[in-house]
Amino acid sequence: MNSIVEIKDLSNQEFIEKYAKQGCVGLVGGTHFIDKSIKKYQKKITSHGNESLWSHAFIFNEIRQDKKWWVIESDLEFYKKQMRVGVQENRADKYFDKAQFSHIAILDFNLNKEDTNKIIAEALNLVAIRTEYSIREIFGVLFSLTAKNRNEENLLAQENSLFCSAFVQHCYNSIDLDFNKDVSTKHLTPEEIFATDQKCSITILK
Repeated sequence: MNSIVEIKDLSNQEFIEKYAKQGCVGLVGGTHFIDKSIKKYQKKITSHGNESLWSHAFIFNEIRQDKKWWVIESDLEFYKKQMRVGVQENRADKYFDKAQFSHIAILDFNLNKEDTNKIIAEALNLVAIRTEYSIREIFGVLFSLTAKNRNEENLLAQENSLFCSAFVQHCYNSIDLDFNKDVSTKHLTPEEIFATDQKCSITILK
């Protein structure tokens, strides 16, 4: 059983600035209807039978010259007259709004510098080759949630595409760390990252 520490009375910004470390995994539970749907569907695999707290996963990179934490993630970013779809770098500021992101967790696997560098290098490589976010693969995950064997390939898998939690697992594959050995990379959900049997410290802001 991994150690889980619950934190209260901090803002999302204070929590991230206090507990984030390079290479750590971040999980958030969003309040957008898409996030709510992802959390609801994962109730099929939670240990308690209720919906999951988590709808999105990413990797903390570093504090840059702008003195801001940056994350690497596979996401859908919509702006006025434009959008970014796929693996990208963003400021962690996007998760500071408690009304939009009601829960945050940081998973610290106590990585050494070499392993941290491998994970970040692979994440940046996926940014460089413009790896896409696959909505189609999300439907493949939903189909798999009631399957007996989720270690098989996602039936709707696409080349050079990774949704958020598959992106995180792909990067951690570079150090041979599987969050759940019974679930293939392109079936892995944020809830299954949270419930990993790999040794780590989990800090949650509620």
